[in-house]
Amino acid sequence: MSTTSLSSAVMTHPVRERQAAALAARLGLGGLALDPDPTGPPSALRTALVAWAARADDAGHHLVVQDDVAAPPELVELVAGSVARFPDEALIFYTNWHARNGAAARLAALAGAGWVRAVPEEFAPTLAICLPVRTADAFRAFAAGTAERHDDEVMATFLRTEARPGLLAVPTVVEHIGTSSINGHAAQGIRLAVCPVGAAEARPLLDRGWVLEEWGWLPYMRYGEGYVRPVGHEHDADPRRHLRWTEALPTTGLTEGQVRDVVRRHRAEDAAASVGRLFGRGFADELWIHCLLLGRQAEDAARRHAACRAAAGPAGEAVARVRAAALSTVGPAGLPPERRPELTPEHTALMAAYAEGAVRCGGRLLGPVEGQPAQVR
Repeated sequence: MSTTSLSSAVMTHPVRERQAAALAARLGLGGLALDPDPTGPPSALRTALVAWAARADDAGHHLVVQDDVAAPPELVELVAGSVARFPDEALIFYTNWHARNGAAARLAALAGAGWVRAVPEEFAPTLAICLPVRTADAFRAFAAGTAERHDDEVMATFLRTEARPGLLAVPTVVEHIGTSSINGHAAQGIRLAVCPVGAAEARPLLDRGWVLEEWGWLPYMRYGEGYVRPVGHEHDADPRRHLRWTEALPTTGLTEGQVRDVVRRHRAEDAAASVGRLFGRGFADELWIHCLLLGRQAEDAARRHAACRAAAGPAGEAVARVRAAALSTVGPAGLPPERRPELTPEHTALMAAYAEGAVRCGGRLLGPVEGQPAQVR
């Protein structure tokens, strides 16, 4: 796809207008979409509707980027290539390192995928998102009458009505910067990308990496504790309900005894003690078990998608780099927000090595693969 058929806009508030203008100039993006009521109650959706309306008349797709991001000069080129590959999809180029979508992207990275289907009941990350223009127009019509102020929540609801949650780019070239939030997210603390890599590492996976459409049950962490999202949880009476891993484990076919046995037999206790001294023994236990379950699901996905991996061709160095990036963020993202500012590079490296040991043990929880080979995309 030619970049000329892709229009773009940067959504911003007047207090960040200079920052947004510099971002647009640096990345070759379109004009600024300013909050039309900057003194009114905070509303990302109000500004997003201006941004989505700013599409060029002759564009086939429109990219909206928020003002508090960093990205490489190749962003528009990478987006255009992805659009050519998936012309009918909502493509999401930034995923937060925490919560369910972050966990889905991290699982996909560990399995070697380039793209992953978003979690349907969670907000759709909108820091950098591209839609076909007909979808963008439909979103504006859908969102015009809502009282909701969070564009990411409305986008997720809209995509659910379309019966097709967005595709998350697994390698993340867009990074969130700063911890302030005009829209009220500052309490979440440091919020960064799940698999941060450069354009060179991302390109092979965006261009030809396979798509993880179904990830099964999904382990994730929040505020220092491990959780599991069961299969089909979007149909639950309260799909945003969080189930601790011990509570949800019976839905996975595993038992707590199996998990505890692998921990007892295979965890490096010196590493557990080191993580425990820094962030508490309870966190060290939860992180290792979370990564154990994540490794199990990544290995299962990789086996089920063996044909997809073969069809995608070699991308070994890129896959390895994205995998390392995913492991580097799992510990920091799992911490309570108030503990994240304490992290040093040495702490991050310690937790990444600790996490990798657990992920490698995940296959010990995996039985024979059942079902038909996954569809190659």
